[in-house]
Amino acid sequence: MKRLLALYENPWARGVLVLASLVVALLAIWWRGPEWNTVYHAFDFVSWRWVVVGVILNLISVLVRVMSWNLTIRQALPEPLPPFRQVFSAYGVGLLGNAVLPARAGELARVAVLRRHLPNRQPGTSATLLGTVFSHRLFDLFPIALLVAYVLATAKIPHWAVTGIVVVGLVGLALFTVGVITARRERGRVHVDGLGTVRRLLTMARQGLAVLRTPGAAVAAGFFQLLGWVFQLLAVWAVTAAFDMGVPLPAAALVLLLMNVATIFPLWPGNIGLLQAAVALPLVSYGVDYGTGFAYGLVLQAVEMSVGVGVGLVMLAREGLSFASLRRMEEDEETSAEDVLEELEEHEAEEELVTPTRSFER
Repeated sequence: MKRLLALYENPWARGVLVLASLVVALLAIWWRGPEWNTVYHAFDFVSWRWVVVGVILNLISVLVRVMSWNLTIRQALPEPLPPFRQVFSAYGVGLLGNAVLPARAGELARVAVLRRHLPNRQPGTSATLLGTVFSHRLFDLFPIALLVAYVLATAKIPHWAVTGIVVVGLVGLALFTVGVITARRERGRVHVDGLGTVRRLLTMARQGLAVLRTPGAAVAAGFFQLLGWVFQLLAVWAVTAAFDMGVPLPAAALVLLLMNVATIFPLWPGNIGLLQAAVALPLVSYGVDYGTGFAYGLVLQAVEMSVGVGVGLVMLAREGLSFASLRRMEEDEETSAEDVLEELEEHEAEEELVTPTRSFER
């Protein structure tokens, strides 16, 4: 087991594993994929100005999502707060990290980048920022619930997609419940002086959920996150217009929902092929040829990634960072989180040893 863990921690071994999985996926797509001649000719009549519109709408979506995270941070951190441009920069680097690093490690990268700009880098600040990231992700649940309801009421849903949609809804509900309950355990500005390391870190992590205890800020953050989803839905519909599919808005909503289901578990970089299949199959019921739908999925993923990677590269250069330093920052944050968990386990073990002794003394 230790050998396997050591092998996994080796960056060369992980790189070979990712490359091998990608090669296997591409071979499977080529062998069992669509009629590639149809895919090729689907680009003959693409209206690229609609693709540009999709990129712009995605960029606006990113901007309003950053506004939501900024509100979340303002409720969790003491003065002085990082300016919006630094929050946007950290978020952009996080988008790049999610695109090029495994397991959505961009979330750790954006925490590491923003922490560099905080004037008071107290122990546990990373835990608080991770709490704000979790809170920010919780605000996705309400738009997803609306999207699911809209799709169920208006779209033609294939039977194989129903299970995935239900699972996503149940997991989202569970996460939202945990977040609200955890946030309610801390009220007002927390004080960590005199607390042990574990209790201090856990308290500061709960402080990252402070926005959930402030109705006005929570509504505003949720509104901006909802607005981000609206712009993303319009971007998906704009790319359908680029291929002149003539499908209604519910079809674009179904595509957006299934895109998110297909990318929950990153099996290989970008889940290329799997995402396109998840997009193309439901469009068949709207009269769209599978090959055309597959080509549409390729362009749609390119639009999504162009914004994330493009903004991320600009912000990475603005921060004066390289890919290597980004990777090191992500590993440092990951190591810090592992140290906290180990210390927490040791603390719980000590408590288990002390509790029987106290019971015996009584």
